[in-house]
Amino acid sequence: MLVASGGGPVAVWGKTTNLFSPLQNPELSSTTFSEPELDRQRPQKQAEILLERAVSHSAGAPNQIEAQIESRIDAWRGKLQWDAQLGDLTTVALNSNNQSVRASAIEVQLAAYGLTKTESTVDALARQADSRDHQQKIWALWALGLLGNRGVEPDRVVQVLAAHLKDAGKNSDRDKNKEVKNKEDARRWAVEGLALVGTTPTITPLLEAMRNDPSPMVREHAACSLAASGMLSPEQRLIAVPQLINYSADPALDAQTRSWAFRALADITKQHLPNDSAAWRNWYQTSVAGGQFERSRFLLATDH
Repeated sequence: MLVASGGGPVAVWGKTTNLFSPLQNPELSSTTFSEPELDRQRPQKQAEILLERAVSHSAGAPNQIEAQIESRIDAWRGKLQWDAQLGDLTTVALNSNNQSVRASAIEVQLAAYGLTKTESTVDALARQADSRDHQQKIWALWALGLLGNRGVEPDRVVQVLAAHLKDAGKNSDRDKNKEVKNKEDARRWAVEGLALVGTTPTITPLLEAMRNDPSPMVREHAACSLAASGMLSPEQRLIAVPQLINYSADPALDAQTRSWAFRALADITKQHLPNDSAAWRNWYQTSVAGGQFERSRFLLATDH
């Protein structure tokens, strides 16, 4: 049985108060270490230093720091303690605008959790995701996303996570019992797991959750996963734009969900248009479908 060692997904994403606004960097240590000095530190300290460098964009480009972390992962596994410091650093890193910084956080979490990048680990986590113990269940959903992002059976991971989104049950104001709330929470973490995977096949289940899930919380997390959080690339997020435009004009959806569609459109495209479906549809047809969208400027704006 796999369990979180000293922490779980709530320690990572539970501090995000505004889903569409990345966290600001905390006050980070200004201490610098040369590579030989870094190698002499304990694994815990090495992980903290490199994550600090990653989130502060100091001492090397983020992709270089990501490579430094990856080169040490095997030596760190089983030697990292999931504590408040590591939790805070990975929270900031996962909310970075830079994909390499987010990837560094994923690698550190896998090492801290002692998870090996193997098919057998995915098998164990898929079983644990069916656990009746709610905390074990949601941690497994999160951990599956971590592994899927690093290329460990991503298609199977997406299938497992998408299947957990279908367990909606009923979510009425008159029925807020523990079982219903746990199912809602599990679907939220299935969404977070899909966001972590970051492959194109995750877009369809995220769109379906945003439109169809009975829980506003789950719908909002799905919208955020399409727009800004998680590991989808800017170009992958563009794939969701036509359906998001449809959602923004869908009378079957409540006003809040339509507003999330507009917010997601703005975050994905960096366009400042009114909350008007016709305006967005016209922009898409003339700029994106028509080939006039300045993709290089768009990609630059999302990589900082």
